[in-house]
Amino acid sequence: MVATDARRAVEAVWRIESARLIAGLARMVRDVGLAEELAQDAMVSALEQWPEHGIPRNPGAWLMTAAKNRAVDIIRRKQNYQRKLEQIGRDTEYDHAPDAESKVGEIDDDLLRLVFTACHPVLSTEAQVALTLRMLGGLTTDEIARAFLVPESTVAQRIVRAKKTLAKAGVPFEVPAEDERDARLASVLGVIYLIFNEGYSATAGDDWMRPALCEDALRLARVLAGLMPREPEVHGLVALLEIQASRAKARTGPDGEPVLLLEQNRARWDQMLIRRGLAALAKAESLRGAGGPYALQAAIATCHARARVPEDTDWTRIAGLYEALSLVAPSPIIDLNHAVAIGMAFGPAVGLELVDELVDEPALKDYHLLPSVRGDLLAKLGRHAEAKVEFERAAALTRNARERKLLLDRAALNCAASGVAGEVAWKSTSRGGSGGLAGRVAGEADAYGGGGAEDDGDTA
Repeated sequence: MVATDARRAVEAVWRIESARLIAGLARMVRDVGLAEELAQDAMVSALEQWPEHGIPRNPGAWLMTAAKNRAVDIIRRKQNYQRKLEQIGRDTEYDHAPDAESKVGEIDDDLLRLVFTACHPVLSTEAQVALTLRMLGGLTTDEIARAFLVPESTVAQRIVRAKKTLAKAGVPFEVPAEDERDARLASVLGVIYLIFNEGYSATAGDDWMRPALCEDALRLARVLAGLMPREPEVHGLVALLEIQASRAKARTGPDGEPVLLLEQNRARWDQMLIRRGLAALAKAESLRGAGGPYALQAAIATCHARARVPEDTDWTRIAGLYEALSLVAPSPIIDLNHAVAIGMAFGPAVGLELVDELVDEPALKDYHLLPSVRGDLLAKLGRHAEAKVEFERAAALTRNARERKLLLDRAALNCAASGVAGEVAWKSTSRGGSGGLAGRVAGEADAYGGGGAEDDGDTA
């Protein structure tokens, strides 16, 4: 085998096995940073040996054995040899099992410990995201940096500091006790959701979507559902992400330009993902989790998924679901989305009245979706000069190039429409009159998370 083939093989195995490898090592050495170093040492050994000897039948077990051998050397130097060596010896049986399946339950426990450790509250959100993608997603520092449009050095520093913080705080490598689990689980779910949202509607840059991040987040959510099958909100999150992801191919045009929800070709929605999402939501509901924040957002997504044409969308139900969501997870962004749904169900004048109540909300001061929603509602009411100003303000606030162009296009349409009869102007602004931008806030957003966990960011 040539070196390039071996490198590709090692990289592929790493992406699949790294989380389980690091989790298993962290359980033994009780240090996430050291566990990752040991795992990477094993990778180096694979790059050196696999070209000569070929890829082993069980690459994951091979890497684990190599990493544990390195751990033994370190333990000897730290003079904890006997106690730790006995512990490693008990685990070595796994490495030589024919298919490495004899300790599946233990592997699952290790992964769950790693999830909660990477999302520990002593870490900042940025550090949690970086560490989760590195430890559980198998992404390189460069991949994480490119995904979030920050320098690689910034991501590297976040990861290094996160490891040091965990070590300094003496964070135990364990699943938290039941009385702490709900709060910690909320953080874990929030991190996965944040990763998905950044991929679904990029905060900045030239691309509106970063599909690889969506795929990583969905994979992590599915893994978590397998690890915690009795937690309804985990299934609620999976349901939400599955249904959101089902629209990925329809959300951009041939040149990467955004396509609004009510203008999408619904034949391009992935029906398999929709079915998986509906099944996950049913699971959450069977566990009495229908009223959880993620399950409620998934229910909103379901309203869109079940509408064969935009006109079939049950906006009254969506408005009711947002009202319920505002009670369990109050947020100005949810209030904005609720106002949009009200506007779609009962008319733009009613929606605008609710949106105007949010204009002075400090949390929305620099939130570009507020003026974009207001601009759309004003356009529907034929107040095109005012709508133009709102779209231009929204364009100045967004950092995404695709979204900025869309907003400026909307401003130009309303400039041209000033003085045109209301119905004609409405058809121009909404590209068909089926909902326009306001529909995109409550319609496309389902989860609504581009700028926060309730906002999909798909609201130019």
